[in-house]
Amino acid sequence: MNIRHYCDQDKSGVIKLWLEDEPQPSSWNDPVQALRKKQEFQPGLLFVAEEGDEIVGTTMAGYDGHRGWIYSVVVSPLHRRKGIASSLLAYAEIELGKLGCAKVNLQVRDGNQGAVALYESLGYSVEPRVSMGKIIKAG
Repeated sequence: MNIRHYCDQDKSGVIKLWLEDEPQPSSWNDPVQALRKKQEFQPGLLFVAEEGDEIVGTTMAGYDGHRGWIYSVVVSPLHRRKGIASSLLAYAEIELGKLGCAKVNLQVRDGNQGAVALYESLGYSVEPRVSMGKIIKAG
């Protein structure tokens, strides 16, 4: 298994993996659009895990100069429990650290206790926050 930066030839594998994880994504999480937008903004913060020619995991990061965020930690169900998510997160944290990022945040869907347990095992903790969102028309 190899962790590396995303490149254009990974597109179909990443989209396939994301759709496997969320077959009916919301309109703001459409894999094709999300990938296109990430390539337009901070493209160096999208990472893949590959095994042979297959993309088996991804994570995306963002940094606004104040704090970092982790998004789209996805590992193929056939490749889970092999340390891939942990390796992807460690890679993303190193890359964010190179940019001067001192704190990383992430969000977990309510009820996804497996993800919470994974992140806690990697040093993340639940912070007392209210997560809010609003869908806006993109320009």
